[in-house]
Amino acid sequence: MDVTVVAGSLLLVALVALLVLSVCHPLYFPLLLLLLGLAAQALRYPAVPREVAQQVLRPGGHFSIIAHRGGGYDAPENTLGAIRKAAEHNATGVELDLEFTSDGLPILMHDHTVDRTTDGTGSLDHLTFEEVRKLNPAAKHRLHKHYPDEKVPTLEEAIVESLKANMTIYFDVKGHAVQAAAALKKMYQEYPELYNSSIVCSFDPLVILKMKQVDKNVATALTHRPWRLSFYGNGKPRFHDYKQYWYMLLDIILDWSLHAFLWKFFGISAFLMQKNFISMMSILVAAVGY
Repeated sequence: MDVTVVAGSLLLVALVALLVLSVCHPLYFPLLLLLLGLAAQALRYPAVPREVAQQVLRPGGHFSIIAHRGGGYDAPENTLGAIRKAAEHNATGVELDLEFTSDGLPILMHDHTVDRTTDGTGSLDHLTFEEVRKLNPAAKHRLHKHYPDEKVPTLEEAIVESLKANMTIYFDVKGHAVQAAAALKKMYQEYPELYNSSIVCSFDPLVILKMKQVDKNVATALTHRPWRLSFYGNGKPRFHDYKQYWYMLLDIILDWSLHAFLWKFFGISAFLMQKNFISMMSILVAAVGY
């Protein structure tokens, strides 16, 4: 089960317990809230210095132009060819999706399977790096004829290519929190320039927590799409029974938690929002705020 769902359910139980306590023992309620606040303050992870975050998020003091999945429209997504194409188009950075093969090697891949983007089939959980390396990640791209020799790149290969082009990197981590944190920590140690030119992002708060635990100097961001637990990205409900209402309630709690305290507890430097929930007003406010 999604750790966010578990945490949301526990938070809901805690809120109900607090409500009951406030009714039955009103004198203890403010004391308990104070203790919870002090505990959260003591246990929270510090954010990286503002100037470091700004260097990553707004290089040169300007808005970033980030190539999604390395620039997956103009070249096969999450490939070295896409990173090079993004650099040609003057992107300031690239967003790269981190996944793992069955033998534990970190690679660039958005999905848990290779079916959508390559000429192969199967789950990464059952494919070794050697097997994945034989696949063609350009096979189903509209410009596949222009990329006949592309291979699924390793995380390190993608980092080297991005740094060579002087682009910031948004590491998008879908899961494998412990494994991803360990792999990224190794990369930050081997390429220390990443501290000022990259950020680790995830929908999953556990990923951010694990990253902060292994290296508190890494800039991090929580990715957020409202109603993501109860609805698919196309707006269709995930469930067709009572679960739909339960997950909608969890979505409300998650949304409130992210804005109320999780951002501070995890020491994140940014929220990454789904584009459909960004208005012109929010852009103007962000511009004025900086």
